[in-house]
Amino acid sequence: MKILAIECTHGFASVAVSRDEHMVERRLAEWQKTAESLVPLVMQVMDEAGLAVAELDGVAVSSGPGSFTALRIGMSVAKGIAFGAGLPLAPVPTLLAMAEAAAEQVASRYIVPVIPSRAGEYFYSIFSVEDGAFSEIKSSRCLVSELPARLTSIAGSMSIVSRSADLLADEAPSLAPHLVDASTFSAASLFRQASKALSVGMVESASGAAPDYRQTFTPLQRRN
Repeated sequence: MKILAIECTHGFASVAVSRDEHMVERRLAEWQKTAESLVPLVMQVMDEAGLAVAELDGVAVSSGPGSFTALRIGMSVAKGIAFGAGLPLAPVPTLLAMAEAAAEQVASRYIVPVIPSRAGEYFYSIFSVEDGAFSEIKSSRCLVSELPARLTSIAGSMSIVSRSADLLADEAPSLAPHLVDASTFSAASLFRQASKALSVGMVESASGAAPDYRQTFTPLQRRN
């Protein structure tokens, strides 16, 4: 299956294209330039894969939670490509894709992907893994100081996956033994869920897809 995948929820942006058994992926070195660099990156990866957009079976996008700005950029680019080419769009939950990517490195019974939210807060989900199947037990957001208590019941058999593992270890030292760096999570991590969705038609229209913000955006107030 030929899929274009876009991931830019937090940390860095990446684009990947699957072409049967082959895959091409590139990452942006400068996170702050995602807005102006994402479309050229898509064009580069498509060119390296030797594919035209019309040859794709669908477009996958990491749907969040994550950064407000990054989510809007990634979703907008994915929707524009899908709409323009008449392709199905497969939004992939970011926390699930992170858990699946981590499962290739660890053998823990529980995997807890973590994404920064507001200052001092994190989004997290608890996934139970059995025979390659992922079951979400809980998904929420909390202060970093509250996270250890929320994970107490599974502390002996879990892996906490984060792109900011070092920072999280400093903020919550009791979690340090369970932390796994999420450097392997990228656009290519979306292919598994996107392929399943496209195969069974569980996709969304380009006009109807929306980011999974999980919080209300409050703009900064100007000072008088």
